[in-house]
Amino acid sequence: MAAPLLTSLTESGGDRPDALTIAGRACSRADLLGAAAAMAARIAGAPVVAVRATPSLETVTAVVGALLAGVPVVPLPPDSGPAERDHILRDSGAALLLGGEEPVGGVEVLPVDPAERAAWTEPEPEPEATGLVLYTSGTTGAPKGVLISRRAVASCLDGLADAWAWTAEDTLVHGLPLFHVHGLVLGVLGALRTGSRLVHTGRPTPEAYAAAGGSLYFGVPTVWGRVAKDATAARALRGARLLVSGSAPLPAPVFRDLELLTGQRPVERYGMTETMITISARADGERRPGYVGTPLPGVRTRVVAEEGAEIGELEVCGPTLFAGYLNQPEATEAAYTADGWFRTGDIAAVEPDGWHRIVGRASTDMIKSGGYRIGAGEVENALLDHPAVREAAVVGAPHEDLGQEIVAYVVADGVGEKDLVDFVAGRLSVHKRPRKVRFLEALPRNAMGKPQKKLLPPV
Repeated sequence: MAAPLLTSLTESGGDRPDALTIAGRACSRADLLGAAAAMAARIAGAPVVAVRATPSLETVTAVVGALLAGVPVVPLPPDSGPAERDHILRDSGAALLLGGEEPVGGVEVLPVDPAERAAWTEPEPEPEATGLVLYTSGTTGAPKGVLISRRAVASCLDGLADAWAWTAEDTLVHGLPLFHVHGLVLGVLGALRTGSRLVHTGRPTPEAYAAAGGSLYFGVPTVWGRVAKDATAARALRGARLLVSGSAPLPAPVFRDLELLTGQRPVERYGMTETMITISARADGERRPGYVGTPLPGVRTRVVAEEGAEIGELEVCGPTLFAGYLNQPEATEAAYTADGWFRTGDIAAVEPDGWHRIVGRASTDMIKSGGYRIGAGEVENALLDHPAVREAAVVGAPHEDLGQEIVAYVVADGVGEKDLVDFVAGRLSVHKRPRKVRFLEALPRNAMGKPQKKLLPPV
């Protein structure tokens, strides 16, 4: 059974003045605990609080303070528009918004001061208590509140500490947003639980990563792609122990470039808001481009495929899963199978040795063309192998004869449609070649760097 979520913070030793550095501002773990205790005393008894999740010491103080007080935390994206922001505040029932000065959406704002100090002696809440309410990206409607228990967070972080040999001797470096699982749960609470030093660079630039001197780095494919294009910055990471990529598939060309420049084969992992991290490659094991590894301790997976198909929908169960969607019992019920497995909506394949490959989303990345089932990710990786292609997104478009035809959206220089079609056909089965290629200036992406295929222009 996992230890209480904040045990490592409240009982840790070996503190240092720069145990946490967030966007250039440093503090010790004792300072953070004192400031968080002061916040906990101010909000104790509140039903739910939202936190304006900027990359700052204020955000970390507010989140830890709420967790100390046993008040569920709703991280609010600082760049969310009025409609999304007001929906999250209203739907979550947040009584307070921690951070900032002006009232937002009718919710009282409580400023956060990392210089405040107090003591907190109350015991941690029960492990099954809700620790976080994380909102989905809302690609299929209004964002839904995902209820994450304290036990689930602790189980996820302990599983990753085991897989990545993550200890207090590490210095974790990242510059990811603090309103998602990747940046907040892994990137902040993970450092606090393992006792590792944390350097949040404010923004995840190659220059900032190169200057941080970390042993463990987190990034999304967009970040790693930029690092791989900056040879000087990439070579500065040769002293790192582990480079971890997540939140979207890492293109195989970026994997290879990172290996060449840093001497590191990146570790990929898989998860989503509802499950946190369930599958990962290990620090002491093999790392394969295009694969996310094997299940973490306690996690089980299965692929539900049509007869004869190699790929199908990935379903998971285990201790890291969410407790349901806030105020949406029907959506919660629909997300699970009758025997209790969570339907991820992702298409995957599992090799005989247990290694998982994520093909993409069932709604956008499974293409049925001419009787074949084709994963968009495989075609995207083939396109990205072309030296002129910088970005690629592949979708299936309705076709009266084939059912769907493969359409590629690319960002590229000095190459034509036929060149790319022939290039893919020369690397994959001919039926996997794009039938159409659209050239764009850039792909639409969200805050985590994931391509937003629903925002691509019509074919």
